[in-house]
Amino acid sequence: MRRIIMTEFIAASPHHVTENRAVGPLIDEMDLIFQAQQEAFHKAPMPDAQQRIAHLNRFKIAMIRYQDQIVRAIDEDFGGRARDETLLAEFFPSVEGIRYAVKRIRRWMKPQRRRMGLMFQPGRARIIYQPLGVVGVIAPWNYPLYLTVSPLTAALAAGNRVMIKMSEYTPKTAEIVRQILADTFKQDHVAVVTGGADVAAAFSAKPWNHLLFTGSTAVGRRVMRTAAENLTPVTLELGGKSPAIIGPDTPVAEAAERIAFGKAFNAAQTCVAPDYVFCPRPNVNQFVASFQRCVANMYPTLETNADYTSIINSRRHERMQQLIADAKAKGARVDVINPAGEAFADTRKMPMYVLRDVTENMSVMQEEIFGPILPVMPYDALADAVAYVNAHPRPLALYYFGYTRQHRDYILDQTHSGGVLFNDTLIHAAQDDLPFGGVGASGMGRYHGREGFITFSNPRGVVFKPRFNSSKMIYPPYNRPIHRLIYKLFLR
Repeated sequence: MRRIIMTEFIAASPHHVTENRAVGPLIDEMDLIFQAQQEAFHKAPMPDAQQRIAHLNRFKIAMIRYQDQIVRAIDEDFGGRARDETLLAEFFPSVEGIRYAVKRIRRWMKPQRRRMGLMFQPGRARIIYQPLGVVGVIAPWNYPLYLTVSPLTAALAAGNRVMIKMSEYTPKTAEIVRQILADTFKQDHVAVVTGGADVAAAFSAKPWNHLLFTGSTAVGRRVMRTAAENLTPVTLELGGKSPAIIGPDTPVAEAAERIAFGKAFNAAQTCVAPDYVFCPRPNVNQFVASFQRCVANMYPTLETNADYTSIINSRRHERMQQLIADAKAKGARVDVINPAGEAFADTRKMPMYVLRDVTENMSVMQEEIFGPILPVMPYDALADAVAYVNAHPRPLALYYFGYTRQHRDYILDQTHSGGVLFNDTLIHAAQDDLPFGGVGASGMGRYHGREGFITFSNPRGVVFKPRFNSSKMIYPPYNRPIHRLIYKLFLR
């Protein structure tokens, strides 16, 4: 079974042929670290709040010390990543997430009182939050710092040991993160492993106490199948096609500006980026014109603009070209947003594309785009847009632009998605006090803040009984008067 799963992972990787020569030592090292973390956890299974806070504070200080190296590494891995995007979307949320957890760990760890049923009195009931043990985290390439640090923070707040598999597409970032963690933790507490798809397959096959994966829906299915062999509980943070719906009475220019920011940020290589737009039919042309103007205002140039991020690698860049070519061949109308008329030779940067007249048989409407391509679809009644969303796999995010409460309530009541954001894009994903995660094809499980602490904890139900044994009253032989009295009192 393991060989089959590994083959599926390897088939997904363009590097597996050369990587197989070196994969053995990587997997051996991973096995040794895993064993060491298990042994360390068994020796210290319940770190107290002070220890957890100290670990996270040391980690935060180390990250701040490495700030410039982190920014440079991510920029080099992408072949051009805006410094401000790294700071805004990765560094600041990572540091703030640690601060948020540190302030609340004692409160989260406090046992919760629960009610004991009258029939079982006297006694006390509690929930005690116990660390799960050794946690695995498979991090993606698109936000390689934040999507490593955020689950790591939650797992450490819950008192666990953690091993992280970082993406082979961001090797320089992986090395910096490895250095930061090596400066902060012993390897039997937190460690990073690297390697390609075959290492990821072996990583998924370990008997973790919990496994968190962030990535595509297709790979998420393989990770879950692998984890099921060990009955490993999983949190899957996937993606999907997150819609942006412009309400029937919404100022189109306002919506266009906010969608432009969310779509162009990190060149739309964001799991919660607006994937496609629904716009009232009479306003489609106005929206497209406004969207083009907003993108041009934010990015007067693209190819040489340090504010505009590259596509992560040639394979992903080629995929974007294939999506556009497929849409054109099947009848889509394509508008290219290239304000300075640049040629985009010898670069992985690309213009923003707006597609109209899209149809269901186009690849761009069947797959998560994950790049600067925006299909725009008209609707005649809001119910039509909602029906389309509901007829497809549930998205990770849903965006609605409109200020009418009746319409907002309708969206909330009639749709399902991992998260909902009204009148903006992206920012909900960085809120520490909101759970983050998908539903259905966009994922399962939640983390961030308290929900992250709970995800990586065992909420252990505990009952305390005194010396007086009230349960003795119901012991056999049955059908005594006390039994008949209990049935009469409790089965009314």
